[in-house]
Amino acid sequence: MSKKVLVVDDVKSELQLLSHYLEQAGYTVTVAENGLEALDKVQAEKPDAIVTDLVMPKLTGLELCRKLKKDPNTADIPVIACTTKDRKIDQSWAKKQGVTTYLIKPCTAEQLC
Repeated sequence: MSKKVLVVDDVKSELQLLSHYLEQAGYTVTVAENGLEALDKVQAEKPDAIVTDLVMPKLTGLELCRKLKKDPNTADIPVIACTTKDRKIDQSWAKKQGVTTYLIKPCTAEQLC
C-alpha cells in the first residue's frame, strides 16, 4: 500500500509540480489550496505526511502545523515545509512550531522523495 501525502500550496503550478514528483515516486497524493482546506483533508484522508507552503491565505503553513501538533490524532504526522522563506530565523521558528523538514523552493524531486 502506498503512503498518502497531502500537498498544501495556494499556487496551482506548485501543487501540480510537487504532486507529480510524489506520484512518480509511488505516493498517493491529495491536494489542498490553503491551510483551512488542509485541516479538513487531514481529518478525511489521514495522510502519512504533509508537504506545505508557509505563506498562504486563510491559514498559513505554520498555523496549520501548530494546529496539527496540538491535536493528539495528528501530532505525529510529519510536516515538510517547502517555501521561499530562506532566512535562518524562519527555519528556526518553523522547527519550533513542529515542522519536521524545511526545504527552500524550488523543491526538487530528490529532496521530497
